[in-house]
Amino acid sequence: MTDKDAPTPPKSDSASTAQATADKPEPREAWDYPRHWIADVLAADGGVVHLRPIVPDDAERLVEFHSKLSERTRYMRYFGPTPTLPPREVARMTTVDHKQRVAIVAMLGGEMIGMGIYEGLASEGKPESAEVAFVIADEHQGRGLGPILLEHLAGAAAENGFTRFEAEVLSENPNMVAVFRDAGYQLSRSFDGSTVHVEFTIDPTEALLSVRNARERASEARSVANLLRPASVAVIGASTDPKKVGNALLANIIAGGFTGPVFPVNGPARVEEEGEDPRRRGHGSVASVSPRQRRVRPRPPSVRGIRAYETVRDIPDPVDLAVVAVPASQVDDVLDDCLVKGVRTLVVVSSGFGDSGEQEGLENERRLVAQVREHGMRLVGPNALGVANNDPEIALNATLAPHIPAAGRVGFFCQSGALGIAILDTAARRQIGLSTFVSAGNRADVSGNDVLQYWDSDASTDVILLYLESFGNPRKFSRISRRVSRSKPIIAVKSGKGAMSPVRKARAAANFDDEIARMMLEQAGVIQVETIPELFDCAALFAYQPLPRGPRVRIIGNSSVLGSLAADTARSGGLEVVDTVDLGAGATEEQFEDAVSAAMRDPGVDSIVVVFVPPVAVDADWHARALVAAANIPDADGAKPIVTTFLAVDGIPPGLTKPGPNGLPERGSIPSYASPERAATSLARAWQYAKWRMRPESEIHRPEGTDPEAARMFVREAMAAPDGHVDGARTAERQLSAVDSAKLLRWYGIGVVPFREVTTMHEASAAARELGFPVAVKATSSKWRGRLDREGARLDLPDATAVVNAFAELRELTGDEVLHVQKMAPKGVGTVIRVRDDQSFGSVISFGLSGRTFELLGDHGYRAIPLAELDARELIDEPRSSPLLAGYRGEEPADKEALVDLLLRISTLVDDIPEVREVLCDPILASVDGASVLNAQVRVGPVPDRRDTGPRRLN
Repeated sequence: MTDKDAPTPPKSDSASTAQATADKPEPREAWDYPRHWIADVLAADGGVVHLRPIVPDDAERLVEFHSKLSERTRYMRYFGPTPTLPPREVARMTTVDHKQRVAIVAMLGGEMIGMGIYEGLASEGKPESAEVAFVIADEHQGRGLGPILLEHLAGAAAENGFTRFEAEVLSENPNMVAVFRDAGYQLSRSFDGSTVHVEFTIDPTEALLSVRNARERASEARSVANLLRPASVAVIGASTDPKKVGNALLANIIAGGFTGPVFPVNGPARVEEEGEDPRRRGHGSVASVSPRQRRVRPRPPSVRGIRAYETVRDIPDPVDLAVVAVPASQVDDVLDDCLVKGVRTLVVVSSGFGDSGEQEGLENERRLVAQVREHGMRLVGPNALGVANNDPEIALNATLAPHIPAAGRVGFFCQSGALGIAILDTAARRQIGLSTFVSAGNRADVSGNDVLQYWDSDASTDVILLYLESFGNPRKFSRISRRVSRSKPIIAVKSGKGAMSPVRKARAAANFDDEIARMMLEQAGVIQVETIPELFDCAALFAYQPLPRGPRVRIIGNSSVLGSLAADTARSGGLEVVDTVDLGAGATEEQFEDAVSAAMRDPGVDSIVVVFVPPVAVDADWHARALVAAANIPDADGAKPIVTTFLAVDGIPPGLTKPGPNGLPERGSIPSYASPERAATSLARAWQYAKWRMRPESEIHRPEGTDPEAARMFVREAMAAPDGHVDGARTAERQLSAVDSAKLLRWYGIGVVPFREVTTMHEASAAARELGFPVAVKATSSKWRGRLDREGARLDLPDATAVVNAFAELRELTGDEVLHVQKMAPKGVGTVIRVRDDQSFGSVISFGLSGRTFELLGDHGYRAIPLAELDARELIDEPRSSPLLAGYRGEEPADKEALVDLLLRISTLVDDIPEVREVLCDPILASVDGASVLNAQVRVGPVPDRRDTGPRRLN
């Protein structure tokens, strides 16, 4: 994203000067700050604020910012009146080295509204400490900007090697101390008359991350609430032409019964050429013709009987939401007007951005997002279908769909606008009532993650449906969905790239792996389905029926063939079919009621499938009443889900509907499916989800015996370029040597079986004696490692003579200049643990058995990082070959606890230090005595995507 309000370096900073700057050692020059320190953040009220490091050109902005502070704010910050900042102080604050002194400013619409700074205390004998201070404009205090600035300053300080912050606070300013404390830091305080001295470590502890995530959740939910619960709406681009998008939007908002005021905005009067067809001209365009050939076309004073305004600025009342339907070329002017008006959120249905498939359109879209965020707003779109909220207090249909499903308790997010209309139509036919609906279009700003944060705390939403074409921030999606799934089911369709528009293909992974996607979603408790019909199959069950408490299902029906189909599908989905009750083709309603009632009373039954497809015409209403009566008997053995194939109807048949106060189906209604397979599949997915929720919630704990600071410093030194710089933009990825890889792993309590690198027979013999016999001599080049014939290694060498001979053989065979002499480890099953970057999901950890055979078969399990203990245990059991670790055919079982510990330590390492881009431990011999890592390879480099690592930021 471009940083519009960030000043550019002076013209004298030419290419040669820039190169000279790049060659200087730290500290950095005033313009030379890490670009990943630039961030858009959400304030507590859901508004967007832009953060960036300060630069010398900010001097005038800083002076103006200071002049607007109240006397009390200046007094609290500078411990005195300080009506103006001395030039020397302005220069000190704006000319920083971005290492020993770092300053970050908060910007809104090009104006400075906050500033934070830290200064190293090396001169006071505290090289690892820095003093921190910040101040927020009076009108923006209370928006949570202080803690956000503190987070980003702490992140920058940690990158620069600081571990502690100190601050001096006036005793009469308890709010500042509360900022530090409420951020999750453990404070030590000392009092000195009128001031309080505060110190705290800035390491990202669990408490700190918990506070950060809670604040992130609240601010993102608030920003979406601003979108879905507006008090007023402006339709910009409203038209009197029924064929125009702006007219349709306005009509749908009015017809939906929106409870607040609606303001059409239809632009200025237009100048047109005589005889021209207005439909062929762009909005606001002017032809270059003589005056006598031109005429002024008056702006309609109203649209659909509502007074219209030339611009949103002309509206006399506040505007919360602006729905924009003007050509892409006019959106810039609309944004400026919305900023002046104080609009909070925008829905842009206009196309011609990234959806065009052209690079220019994609660049315009990025610029649009930068401008929207610079103006402090949030954006749905562009190319969006719109948003809807069925809450009677809001009644908002700001979409291009003329009709939306009735009110219900299902929230729906999708990306495709065209598909969104079909989805809404299907939901209405299946009687899936919606609470809220968001179609994000190109998903340039507001994403599924944001809406998940809102639905997590939305009392009107019980079930969440997602149609995903890609994961914008997979790490964050995993973290959020894992939490939300604990209380609300999330059902997701993950489409392939074939259904994507060009812009979405560009954003999606180049090598998307459906198997990895399945495992990642499963880890987070997300129910994954393949098609839209399956999505609504599950939605009907989750919205109207309870979760099964166990896998035992009874199938009751009047067709043995259809009953068998249901039973086979149920078993393949992981259910246990306790029995199949065939009532015969002529079964009466009394027989159905008795059979279902018996199943409801039976403690050995957890769920019920009812197949009702009569061979001749019957009065289905009586059968429906019988089924509903049986489902609600007072002496049932608890709540049990019931699904049915009632006359092969899809949805909620009238006879199986439990009407709510508004006459619409509510919880307790019985869903029907067109086939028994679909009914049983939905029930099986409900059981898988219920089983996931029954798992004990496993917290993420740090293993003992780790030293993240030492490891982090080692990685930074390894990444350092020859000139000593470690800024991500100047550092390439590097493969650590075997020795350095083992050294890094030791700081996380992971020991590689002792080895020595040798280049001569004498060194090999000496290394073997040092390590102790027996030993192995191994080749080091990749083509000789892991071979099935083991030609690249000589094992169980008992003495020096054998070692020397092995060295000579391998040197001649492989041509490797460097060989390894390694102590023999206990024999065991070869396994492999690997962490790598997945373009769809970020860092992914995998486990499987070692060897090219298992790699060729793809027999590995995958999980997102960080791992909880339960995740690690499940990951070990994921591969189909995992029974080999449990004592296959009389073999001694491997020590799985040692593998769990190893997985957790590697996960913690990569989570702590995202610059560790890849870890490969292969092979790991798992035996009854533990897990022995024979070889480790680590690759380090700049973090390609810092989303969801470090301080809070928008994508």
